[in-house]
Amino acid sequence: MRPVFEWNTVTRCLQLGKRTLIMGVVNVTPDSFSDGGLHFDRDLAIEYALQLLRDGADILDVGGESTRPGTQVLTSAEAAAGETASVKPLRQRAASEPPVSEKEELERVIPVIAALKQKRPDAVISVDTYKANVARAAVEAGAEIVNDVSGFRWDPQMVKTLAALRCGAALMHMRGRPDEWSSLPPVSDVVTLVKRELRQWVDVALMAGVKRERLALDPGFGFGKSFQENYPLLKRFEEFHELRYPLLAGVSRKSFIGRALARDGQDASVTGRLYGTIAAETALILKGAHIIRTHDVRACADAVRMADVAAS
Repeated sequence: MRPVFEWNTVTRCLQLGKRTLIMGVVNVTPDSFSDGGLHFDRDLAIEYALQLLRDGADILDVGGESTRPGTQVLTSAEAAAGETASVKPLRQRAASEPPVSEKEELERVIPVIAALKQKRPDAVISVDTYKANVARAAVEAGAEIVNDVSGFRWDPQMVKTLAALRCGAALMHMRGRPDEWSSLPPVSDVVTLVKRELRQWVDVALMAGVKRERLALDPGFGFGKSFQENYPLLKRFEEFHELRYPLLAGVSRKSFIGRALARDGQDASVTGRLYGTIAAETALILKGAHIIRTHDVRACADAVRMADVAAS
């Protein structure tokens, strides 16, 4: 039996553990690895999000910036200061599209969040961002959760902002930045590393005033982990319960699934990873995941119903 938690967001308390919640992905980006910008148009994104709710999503995770491998990222603080010593200058980074500015990200996600709250006031909305000002604007527009892939580390104002907003917050583990992933050294025990760093980053958030009951943790499948480093995270996922927080997991369509499904030396394509995704999500539920973040909500909803029976 997985532990039961009450996850406090802005206006409600979500009970986690009695059943698995589904977080549906709404990418308002032109370059997402999963859908290639299929829902970049605002109206299409809104209609797609409403369909995800009909398909069984409990939470909508709206994001306006891709963090696929090789992507450059830049916080609002870095943009204001130019370059910092801790960050590679843009001219030295891997060749890719320039980072998404705070202004552009706001223009992408805020109208979608506001429209969704108008059409479905009961909807639980999360904003996928590492920028504090975007998080603040999203919560003001109706979001209840901030899902930060950087673990609250890329924007120095994020933890203070989350404490002030009194929203739910998902803290994800990531090694390096997307344009650095290909050069990261291997890790001998990735599960131990992720547990240790998540514990450290949580402590920073608590010291800044973020309340424990507002936090959920995500080990960050695929984010700065090599193909082989993701499989121990999946196999030993139950060890993350040692951290004593609700657990969120996102493996949907990830590259390590494509590698595991390879045929004739060719990794499965993004569109060919559905069955592998459902298998991985089911394994995570059986190992105690509280929330599954997924692109394929309808299929995941069926898997959740069966896996929850088996796990109860």
